[in-house]
Amino acid sequence: MTVGILTEKPSASRNFAKALGGHKGTFNGEDYVITAARGHLYGLKEPHEMVSADKVGKYKQWDIAQLPWDINDFDFSRKPLPSTSDTIKAIKSALSDVDEIVIATDVDPSGEGELLAWEILDELGLHHKKITRMFFTDEAEASIQKAFKNRKPIASMQDDGDFRKADYRAKFDLMSMQCTRSASAIAGQAGRRVVLRNGRLKSAMVVLVGDQLKAHNEYKREPKYQARFRDDHGVLYVDKDAEKFENESDVPIGDFHTSDVEHVDSKKKKQPPPKLLDLSGLSTILAKRGMKPKKVLSVYQQMYEDQVVSYPRTEDRVVTPEQFAELEPKIDAIAAVAGIDPAKLTHRTPRKSHVKAGGAHGANRPGPNVPSSLSAVKGKYGDVGAAIYEVLAKNYLTMLGEDYEYTQHNGRVKDFPSFIGSINEPTQLGWKDIFDSDAQRKDDDADSDDVANKQHTTLGSTADPFVDEIVPPRPIKPTMDWLMKQLERHEVGTGATRTSTFAEVTAEKSAKNKFPLMAEKSGKITLQPAGEINYQLLPGTTIGDLELTKQVYANMDAIAAGDMNVTDALATMAEWIVKDIEIMGHNATNIDDSLGAEFAAKPAKPKYTGYYAPAGEEKTFSKQWAGYTLTDDECEALLRGENVTVEHSLNDSPVKIIFTLGDQSFTNDAGEKITYFGVNGAMQRDVSNDPNYFEGTYTPTGEVKQFKRSWGGYRLNDEECTQLLEGKTITVEAKLTYGPAKVKFSLGDQFFTDKDGKTVEYFGLNGEIDDSATHARGTFAPTGQEVKFKRTWGGHDFTEAEIADLLAGKEIQFAAKSKANKDYTAKGKLEEQEFKGRKFFGFKLNFDGGKKKRK
Repeated sequence: MTVGILTEKPSASRNFAKALGGHKGTFNGEDYVITAARGHLYGLKEPHEMVSADKVGKYKQWDIAQLPWDINDFDFSRKPLPSTSDTIKAIKSALSDVDEIVIATDVDPSGEGELLAWEILDELGLHHKKITRMFFTDEAEASIQKAFKNRKPIASMQDDGDFRKADYRAKFDLMSMQCTRSASAIAGQAGRRVVLRNGRLKSAMVVLVGDQLKAHNEYKREPKYQARFRDDHGVLYVDKDAEKFENESDVPIGDFHTSDVEHVDSKKKKQPPPKLLDLSGLSTILAKRGMKPKKVLSVYQQMYEDQVVSYPRTEDRVVTPEQFAELEPKIDAIAAVAGIDPAKLTHRTPRKSHVKAGGAHGANRPGPNVPSSLSAVKGKYGDVGAAIYEVLAKNYLTMLGEDYEYTQHNGRVKDFPSFIGSINEPTQLGWKDIFDSDAQRKDDDADSDDVANKQHTTLGSTADPFVDEIVPPRPIKPTMDWLMKQLERHEVGTGATRTSTFAEVTAEKSAKNKFPLMAEKSGKITLQPAGEINYQLLPGTTIGDLELTKQVYANMDAIAAGDMNVTDALATMAEWIVKDIEIMGHNATNIDDSLGAEFAAKPAKPKYTGYYAPAGEEKTFSKQWAGYTLTDDECEALLRGENVTVEHSLNDSPVKIIFTLGDQSFTNDAGEKITYFGVNGAMQRDVSNDPNYFEGTYTPTGEVKQFKRSWGGYRLNDEECTQLLEGKTITVEAKLTYGPAKVKFSLGDQFFTDKDGKTVEYFGLNGEIDDSATHARGTFAPTGQEVKFKRTWGGHDFTEAEIADLLAGKEIQFAAKSKANKDYTAKGKLEEQEFKGRKFFGFKLNFDGGKKKRK
């Protein structure tokens, strides 16, 4: 009997292999084989791909009239995600002949690990085998071995509560695309061409930030006045029942005089360390240092795969006794890396508030592999990696410090005893002398209480009366720390999902992110124009209600427990989608027309409607293409199924355009492939006197074709162009713009995306640089990317075995030469790097002892 173990990613499979004795073998008397996914390999299809043929048109349209969707129309079928075919084949090969399949994906509170595993098993037809589950808190050897021995059987996919709740969440998020379509369409009715991403967590963030910005901007300073005392140490004395006045002159300050201060009592108090940080808390601290959450997430993941830090997407804020015991012998080493004196770590026994049985992965903390120094961390993971480790390490070490202790001195004004004051005198800094996460997260512009002069830690001897101006504090501008605390208070999302979603909504504007909702700089947040439009559309909607995510999570728990089914939980969406459309339509009438002026839609192109003979039905299409407007006669010819050839001037150059009519497609700003009926044009130039183009009969099709004869700075000669027209592929030694290279040329249909986001097809050159002699290519296992990198480093030519190890994410070492021609032993691995703004993959030296002189 053979057990097949399915892990979530290659890095996990390597840790499993290390724990069990190899990727294939015998452990605890059982034969096993390990294989790995690369996260999700399958995803739900586009809405129009999951319905019957007669309903495809409805679900393609971004039209409010086509909403709400009927859940019964969908089959919720899946499709492989891009670049997953090789991984899928490898998993099928590894698991087809095993007797038992073990789901060993990450143990997520949301059930995401179950979802991605069952997607694979279901699509590959492997769900009929015996299925078990490994539950592990981390990928340490002892945890994996224990989980293997204690596998839990699962009768079927639908009997797995964790799968059911994750399946519901995935389907809910797909169905919530209706909110994006409706909000975008409603905004578009006012002439704005904008995509508003209205996911449940994104919408919650927009509402919270928008409300806080409004409160901050509309704040009015309305002071009141009250009699108070302050002593010679700066301590404030207040009578909480004293009257407050509208005008300073109305305060009867003459009724009071200078008086002695009377000491009432002194109380000794303690404050234990706060709970450990979650991912959102960590990201908040680092955002104040200018480190983007998206970068924090990616670097943290890399560090986790190397077991330098713990599992990232945990909801735990405490650790288990086993996890505490695992790090206990490494505490002094961790302290040394973080720059903490071990003498401060005197509370080495588990605190009940921080160490508890149960939980999943345990709180975010340092991992079992302790680096030699922060410099070593920085050398391998950069500034962000060093900051992650420093904060996690110091935060974890606080539980090993003593309680913060202070004496609270309480006093009153002797002649006016209703005026009470107090001051705290620290007697033992304890954990605060190690790290104070609350102080690190605190917003810089947050209002603070009036505190005593920090030069004093005791009450003064006399107090003077004065008129104090009491002003309600202005609401702070929203910051990442503030937002994460609000989301946590409202129980919206988890520490990991808050961080990842925040990284998404604050991503900088780009070709792929044309309509960012927010901007973040050093932790401070503002709404972008698209976010402001969205904020003004959302009031009163269900998708903008903070209670929605609570309800989704409650449904997930009910579905996992078997008290609710997915279809019933999703069926309620139709009712509130209709209401949200009505509410957003009303809200849109109150939006200032100037808001989002940069999204103003382009003037509508002239349309033509007629009977399309090839399909036997009436069709409507745009009369314009690349600046040319078709005549009515030309439109009628296209409707008959004919090609239309016209003369046109493009960029002051005469061209011929051959028009056809039919289905076209492009990818919109939401990443969806949109198919539409319209015109396509193939351009032909008069190249008789144009040395930049070549024309001739293309043998494979027998058609006359023309193409630009230059590529990457290399101009093909007539003989090379003739060979290409014969359908041949040629390889030439070309001097390109950036240097010489061997290039493989061919002719055929090429594609590019125009400024409107539409895919344009043309006939032309395709060039593929052949740098196999100087570069190695392959799949980089840790990320699943297809990469290339130089075969030589430090005077050393990588062997094929070394190349395989590098692509697998392994560290290698070899004999190298320095620039000064000195011999040394290099140790490092393959990593993505950046030089002058250009990203590339290449060997990176491990500076943690990675460069050693050879004797």
